[in-house]
Amino acid sequence: MPDLSGDTADRKRDLRARLRFRRRHFVDNLDAMARLAAFRALPEGLADRLARDSDVSAYIARAGEADILPALSIWLDRGRVAMPYHAERDAIMGFRRWHADDPLEQGPWRTAQPLRGAPAVVPDLIFCPLLGFDRAGRRLGQGGGHYDRYFAAHPDSLRIGVAWSIQEVDSIPTEATDIPLDAILTEQEWLITGDRM
Repeated sequence: MPDLSGDTADRKRDLRARLRFRRRHFVDNLDAMARLAAFRALPEGLADRLARDSDVSAYIARAGEADILPALSIWLDRGRVAMPYHAERDAIMGFRRWHADDPLEQGPWRTAQPLRGAPAVVPDLIFCPLLGFDRAGRRLGQGGGHYDRYFAAHPDSLRIGVAWSIQEVDSIPTEATDIPLDAILTEQEWLITGDRM
């Protein structure tokens, strides 16, 4: 059940700080082979569900985020991957087509994104990075609301969170604008949290 109390924003801010520390410590101490092996393939159920001509979104992992790109080689080879794109800081996030050899530019949030002229795409499935998650599919992101606004505008796109298992918490504080995930992928588990998978 969503927490509608006035301190939800404060609780989220505090949780973000704790989870950033936890993730950084985990990744810094992760065995090199374990890091290489993580997220190299999609779970069978998900891989079977995705048609090879589906458009999927990914992201350029940073600051210890789990990297989903190695698992998307089929879609990269077919040119079916899109990345988040922000025209300006106050613009709603969109997605632009991206190929592995395409150059990237720095977006207004200092993240790597496709060039302005890349074709716009509405992904069939969105892989999004997480700071935290719970077993009900609630997610904690960076706090800008970019993914939640996109999810609200494109409810047919499947929403898959990608995180390290250490980022799981008992309960994520939520607000009315927070949209739950359909599933979560960690290096240890494929967790279906919604009824659309």
